[in-house]
Amino acid sequence: MLDAAADLLVRWGYQRVTVEDVARHAGIGKGTVYLHFRTKDALFLTVLLRSHHHVVARMADRMAADPAEVLPSRMTASVYRDLADDAVVRPLYLGDPEVLGRLAHEAAETLGELGGKRDVASRRLFGLLRDAGALRTDLPIEEQEYVLRAVATGFLFVDSLSTPEVPVDRDRRAELIAHSIAAAIEEPGAAAQAGAVAPQAVAMFRELAADMDAEWRRRVRR
Repeated sequence: MLDAAADLLVRWGYQRVTVEDVARHAGIGKGTVYLHFRTKDALFLTVLLRSHHHVVARMADRMAADPAEVLPSRMTASVYRDLADDAVVRPLYLGDPEVLGRLAHEAAETLGELGGKRDVASRRLFGLLRDAGALRTDLPIEEQEYVLRAVATGFLFVDSLSTPEVPVDRDRRAELIAHSIAAAIEEPGAAAQAGAVAPQAVAMFRELAADMDAEWRRRVRR
């Protein structure tokens, strides 16, 4: 059901999709959808929550496999690849009105608390990296976070324009993101300090992923 809703959300946009469309696409009756979700909004907000959870869970897994993934440059480049491949969560990060319609506002409110937890985890990670000597200290943490968001969002926005200047290869675009962020806020040789920070970072983001998982599952009526 959620997979069907996600597929139609991307293909048609929230405004055009009906609960009947989702039921037909999933091969079930409309009543079955309403058995689990009270409204269309509840269904699609759950779709977005589940996709957001997948992004954070993969982030934690990468950190566990390779400590250098805790660095803002590597972490952002990897998330960029996720968003390039995930047509559901990408419009959520961009606030794309064509796909999300009025759901964009609902999603922002619904994800507010979880987004706050994500921001706390990010701020704590930046602090740990600065203490370890992996990040520069010539800017406050909040300004370094702003730089990171501005670079990542800027790349996603330019991608959405489909201009001839955009490099075709997704991985090359990810490398450019990593290069830009590393040059802006990281110390040379930052990867050598990442190992000391990785265990705490993995624990933080796995806790956040667990909270997101619990939230989207809570919204499905059994």
